[in-house]
Amino acid sequence: MDSIATSTLFIILGVLVFCSAYFSSSETGMMSLNRYRLKHLNNEGHRTARRVQKLLDRPDRLIGLILIGNNLVNIAASAVATVIGLRLFGDVGIAIATFALTLIILVFAEVTPKTLAALYPEKIAFPSSYILKPLLVILFPFVWAVNGVTNGLLALIKINPTDSQGDELSPEELRTVVFEAGNLIPQKHQDMLLSILELENVSAEDIMVPRNEIVAIDINDEWKNIQKQLTYAQHTRVLLYRDTIDDAVGFVHVRDALRLLSKDQFSKASLLRAVREIYYTPDSTPLHTLMYKFQAERERIGLVVDEYGDIQGLVTLEDILEEIIGDFTTNMMPDYHKQTNQQQDGSVLVDGSTNIRDLNKEMNWHFPIEGPKTMNGLILEELGEIPENNISLRIAGYPVEILECSDNMIESVRVMPQFYVSPFPDDED
Repeated sequence: MDSIATSTLFIILGVLVFCSAYFSSSETGMMSLNRYRLKHLNNEGHRTARRVQKLLDRPDRLIGLILIGNNLVNIAASAVATVIGLRLFGDVGIAIATFALTLIILVFAEVTPKTLAALYPEKIAFPSSYILKPLLVILFPFVWAVNGVTNGLLALIKINPTDSQGDELSPEELRTVVFEAGNLIPQKHQDMLLSILELENVSAEDIMVPRNEIVAIDINDEWKNIQKQLTYAQHTRVLLYRDTIDDAVGFVHVRDALRLLSKDQFSKASLLRAVREIYYTPDSTPLHTLMYKFQAERERIGLVVDEYGDIQGLVTLEDILEEIIGDFTTNMMPDYHKQTNQQQDGSVLVDGSTNIRDLNKEMNWHFPIEGPKTMNGLILEELGEIPENNISLRIAGYPVEILECSDNMIESVRVMPQFYVSPFPDDED
């Protein structure tokens, strides 16, 4: 290098630092790309995205190529800087060149370009692919040799670099993606997507109409009473039973009953012939499974049974859809607003039979939902006995006052959310 002018060496050093910055930014840009957006662009026929995808299909080769190039230019820059230091400062110039070059590479060839690439990965990675693709072809023997050695070392610790966990998302990760979508997805659509993901965590028992609230008709009742109940039925399908709901006969469609009435064939016998077979489902059935079963069996309504086969409640297709898109104007469940009453002091009067999941959803509360399904059951489980009136306790951080008990059941309670204390000390909410 003695024949090369110092000014020329400075130019060469600048070019080498620029090349180092290119390789550093390319590496960060490639690895920071949104893989799902890249797949979308690839499916849309985006040529550059397709080229980048091919490079990322073998990350070991891509990283090997980039590191070979980066180390070559860094070592060359070190040699050039040493010559410049010796010319300008003598023997002490070696130390000066080492310190100066380290600072220059750190700032201009590492931190700055990598930060820029992390912020704008597509703007860096896509243009870089035009250089990296042919460069991989030219340097392939070197890349292959380096990868052969590194892959052999990885094999010693039983790691196969060709094995990949893929880009599959777990339900929890997918929830995070939906949350992070922000304004890209309307809030209503976000709620629906999250509700669909939540279906596997919600069972038939969580949304069923409880046994004591099922609207049903005793077929052994007087015929006039049966006619009256059918006439004023609020639902299109009504359950028929004999004496007790455990002896369920089947569901009758009000439309079928009206057709029989129009033909003057309306009698108990004809009504029994019009009943439809009952669909039973275990209380632990996840909603997404139940929805598929309803679809396969062409059912819209079913009875929920426990492990002993006893009827616990009733569930409909509409109940499942409401878990996804919210309440309809018609609902077999009790009116939520009739079960709560906001007080002027900020407290809320809650009916003991109120479903805890519905209460949490409407009031944005955090009562536990893993055990009992109603406020009455939750308080009884907490106390372990039938309480007296005017007893106060704290459940999940909420002060709860029992206002009225009757027939071994808590009829109403007062919840004071303004005094909520998080059971988790580190919870910022």
